[in-house]
Amino acid sequence: MTPDTDAHTTHDAEEDARNRDIKIYVNGVLKHRDEAVVSVYDSGFLLGDGMWEGMRLYDGKWAFFDEHMDRFFDSCKAVSLDVGMDREGIADALAMTAEANGMHTDVHCRLMLTRGVKVKPFQHPSLSRTGPTLVIIMEHSKPASALSQRGIRLATVPQVRGLPMSQDAKYNSHSKLNCVIACLQAEQAGADEALMLDPHGFVNTTNACNFFIVRGGEVWTSTGDYCMNGVTRQKVIDACGRIGVTVREKNYSLYEAYSASEAFLTGTFGAQTPVAEIDGKTIGDTARPVMARIREVYKDMVAEDIAAQKG
Repeated sequence: MTPDTDAHTTHDAEEDARNRDIKIYVNGVLKHRDEAVVSVYDSGFLLGDGMWEGMRLYDGKWAFFDEHMDRFFDSCKAVSLDVGMDREGIADALAMTAEANGMHTDVHCRLMLTRGVKVKPFQHPSLSRTGPTLVIIMEHSKPASALSQRGIRLATVPQVRGLPMSQDAKYNSHSKLNCVIACLQAEQAGADEALMLDPHGFVNTTNACNFFIVRGGEVWTSTGDYCMNGVTRQKVIDACGRIGVTVREKNYSLYEAYSASEAFLTGTFGAQTPVAEIDGKTIGDTARPVMARIREVYKDMVAEDIAAQKG
């Protein structure tokens, strides 16, 4: 198959040469990216047994840090994964990594915790006996500006978001194979990313982000039962409340999505990313007035949070 040279992802970023020499935090030690490694016996490598968070640094502070830590620590507790430190310890590790890299703003972080190194390469959690592995990757990162005009092309895929008793989507786990499969299916359909349905056939989320549409001036999103409990997703819902836009968390089908006046994705990296088309059908027009208003309010909310952290 010939690669689609026009393909984009919601994580497209402007090139930054400084990232070639970043230092990465591995269990309390800072290492050049070429030397930052974990054991092949690590449970994250062997099994995807771990949790992660994505955060952005604005003016020296991590936006919505408390909300991200709530999700991170709740997820770890739910799978009996000992973080090995408290929130203050995580904050110190983040500060150490940012300072070592001379990072202050326009920075994206991936915080990753696994159950640690195993004594044998098998599944049982009791085989992880070294304590957790904590890795922090920070990059100088600005979302690609062209994406705001062009928008993302989505394709509905066969891979669905599963039921909570199979693997609850609220876990921000290292086990992302279902999302990788969805992304491959979308790519093979000639799209940028995947629009995933829930087990009942209702529109749910994409392989990487939460999904919203605009109909009749209202903002719709899924019930939240089968999608990541996104921090940015909730902030968008809150932003709509500020500007008097009705939000409906509900079941809706592709029928409503295809005929939406706007559609957009939400995530920590790109904040709000417009959707240009779904399954080859153009969505609304390029003005996207509702998303534009939400984007401005979201920026205000980030600024307010950063100011509050500075006291």
